[in-house]
Amino acid sequence: MTAASTPAADVQARIARLFVHPVKSCAGVELREARLMDTGFDLDRAWMVVDEAGRFVTQRELPRMALVVPRIRHTEVVLRAPGMLALHLGIDEVESPTRATVWNDEVPAWDMGGVAAQWFSDFLGRPGLRLVRFDPDTNRLASKKWTGEIDAPVEFADGFPVLVASTASLDELNGRLQAAGHAPVGMERFRPNLVLEGVEAQDEDRLAELRIACAEGEVVLRPVKPCPRCPIPNVDPATGETSPEVLDTLSTYRANPVVDGGITFGMNAVIVRGAGHTLRVGDAVAADWKF
Repeated sequence: MTAASTPAADVQARIARLFVHPVKSCAGVELREARLMDTGFDLDRAWMVVDEAGRFVTQRELPRMALVVPRIRHTEVVLRAPGMLALHLGIDEVESPTRATVWNDEVPAWDMGGVAAQWFSDFLGRPGLRLVRFDPDTNRLASKKWTGEIDAPVEFADGFPVLVASTASLDELNGRLQAAGHAPVGMERFRPNLVLEGVEAQDEDRLAELRIACAEGEVVLRPVKPCPRCPIPNVDPATGETSPEVLDTLSTYRANPVVDGGITFGMNAVIVRGAGHTLRVGDAVAADWKF
């Protein structure tokens, strides 16, 4: 389908990029197509690194996690990191039941075993780390404060199934960074799942629903909450080093009263319709303004 074949709408856009992040807070995988599940894109945040107490760890405290790069194969996810042999995770393989905590949610999970634990502990320089897999029989829901009548299950994502951003919003940020004498940054720092092109900067904040024309039918996503930004966008994904320019620049124009003045970039979205369909780069997106 083309944009011209979508229903009349205030905004006509396209999918520019798609990302999946198999291990929470490690590097993402850019895809040409991604299958949408009830919980978001297939394998997105399906694994998570935890400490000795079972609590999640992220680039906030261990920025070197950005250097762990996954590749998705047919039956496995392969993790690579500088100076390390590849770690192979069977997509359907786990070792033993455990529990894990992500933010305020303690949920059942599956431990991935001693080899994975040692791999992460060695690379990140922190003893006692474990790698866990989300238990698909667990029903962890996004906050009903934001999702309203929709029950939106998630795996180990911070809070919502899909994160939407736009190329125009990144272009605006990079223009401001360069005007201040800083280098531009890539979209990878913001860890979105779906990136739109054909909209103006920050338009994703103002859209009621995204109606995406894919081969199997229509997918409908509803943006529900602006995404407040922690320090992770300050981490250079190529080096694992941190510098303050990105958040400092965003703070000059992206304080959002909807989330108590938090500095936002991108919109968290829930799935209204279309779980099971596959989204592809180039798919047409129609949307109306939210009032």
